[in-house]
This record gives sequence, structure tokens and C-alpha cells, in this order.
Amino acid sequence: MTKITYIAPDGERIETEAQDGSTVMETAIMNGIPGIVAECGGACTCATCHVYVDDAWTETVGGPSMMEEDMLDFAFDVRPQSRLSCQIKVSDKLDGLVVHVPSRQG
Repeated sequence: MTKITYIAPDGERIETEAQDGSTVMETAIMNGIPGIVAECGGACTCATCHVYVDDAWTETVGGPSMMEEDMLDFAFDVRPQSRLSCQIKVSDKLDGLVVHVPSRQG
């Protein structure tokens, strides 16, 4: 299992185990991570699963696709490390991933 840590806006760290092949958003929903709304269920048609990939992980995770970039236009407080968690596939290379949950979703 791949470990993912979600950091809430108040600094609370929530450590989870993710199934390879799932997404960071699906893992958040399965573990009740506050702040990950995922209104579209992972179809990349909203911005309610917005996260900030921790600086140490941005190169490994990679950047958003063109479609994801378009949806990030609807997110609040977009930063260079912003991603939609529904578009980040879990794999062994992401073991230890850290993402930060924004204070509000789009």
C-alpha cells in the first residue's frame, strides 16, 4: 500500500494508505479527509478536490494536463503546486506523498 499524508489547513496531518491504481481524491473520500468535496466524483469537471502538492513531491507527481489546467481556473488560491487530486494516480512511486488541503474549494 502507498502512504499518502493530507495536511489540513489547520496543520493537522492525516496519514492514509492508498490502493495503487486509485486516485489521491478517491483515497481522500474513502478516508473522510475534510475539505476534499469531489462533487463530480473524479471526472475532472469541477475543482472541489483541489490540493497543493508538497514542494518535495512536485517533480515526482508532475504537472497538470491541459484539461486539468482549465478546471484549476475555477479553484480558489491556485498556486504553482496546485493539482486536482482526482487526476493524481496512486502508484508505488508516490509512497510517502504529502498534499495540503486548501482552506476552501472551488
